[in-house]
Amino acid sequence: MKSMSAIVISMLVAVMLTGCATKKFVRQSVGEVNEKVVSQAATLEKTQERVTKIESRVTEVDATATAAQKSASVAQQSADGAQKSAVVATEIGQQATVRVGKVEADVRKLIFEVTINAESGDFKRNQSALPESVSAALDALVAQVKQSNAAVWFEVEGHTDTTGDPVYNKRLGLSRAEAVKEYLHEKHQVPLHKINIVSYGETRPVAPNTTKAGRAKNRRIVVRVVA
Repeated sequence: MKSMSAIVISMLVAVMLTGCATKKFVRQSVGEVNEKVVSQAATLEKTQERVTKIESRVTEVDATATAAQKSASVAQQSADGAQKSAVVATEIGQQATVRVGKVEADVRKLIFEVTINAESGDFKRNQSALPESVSAALDALVAQVKQSNAAVWFEVEGHTDTTGDPVYNKRLGLSRAEAVKEYLHEKHQVPLHKINIVSYGETRPVAPNTTKAGRAKNRRIVVRVVA
């Protein structure tokens, strides 16, 4: 009987010891889990902070890019406006030159006038360089002027056909007139201030632009010598 009681007591003690060990293990495990949770929470918080900083930086970059795009757009608009203003200023300057030339022509006497086109020296399409035939015609004109022994001025008009853009044609006509001016100055020492040039582009045709022959006649230079 005493042996049986001892066995029972031993079993109870073992159960109690086992229960204590289990509780200790559980507490230890729960503590480790809690530490991991805290560690993960801290890591998550740091990650969230980095994400927030990155999002803020992205927002700043987007704002900078948008501002740069707006600045580029404004700059392009300014450049376009400046270009248009330059074109307008050029046209106004040419118109003023024409008006001055007309006023001066009213009080001057026309001595010679020569038209240089397909019949006397054709300017090739889209070109302003002086062909030899054009140079020869100018040489003949200057020879006549020298024989007159008069104090003269030269008025040079540039004309084109309708091939191409009107603005381009006006510039082309001016380039042809400038080529004549340069030739008269360099070859015959005509003072630059005695040479007035103007371009009418395609606006004053002397023949239909519907035919090759007509377009060739419209590609011309008109040189007037006045005293």
